Amino acid sequence: MARIAGVDLPNKKRIDIGLTYIFGIGRSLAKKILEQAKVDKNKRVKDLTDKEIILLRDIIRNDYVIEGDLRKETSMNIKRLMEIGSYRGLRHRAGMPCRGQSTHSNARTKKGPRTGRIVRK
Repeated sequence: MARIAGVDLPNKKRIDIGLTYIFGIGRSLAKKILEQAKVDKNKRVKDLTDKEIILLRDIIRNDYVIEGDLRKETSMNIKRLMEIGSYRGLRHRAGMPCRGQSTHSNARTKKGPRTGRIVRK
């Protein structure tokens, strides 16, 4: 089992899909990394050589922000928006959608379950 950036990649998956298990790496970025490392995208994770795993690990570590650092950066950006009092920060603080979505009849995922509803018998 290959371990890259603290994440165990599933053995039976193709490497381009396996890389997406790392937070911050999607399909297009995985393809770009594999082209950079000159690794066949149809190869399975279990078929990778140690040399290829080390090469992938080095490319990801040196060139991309992933996992804990990316989560920290995202949370710091949201915290900064809240501190400066921007509209998006206020929406984050209130637990409402901040990208212009309608909240009249939707947004239950962001707002949470309905409160104060009258239950009929």
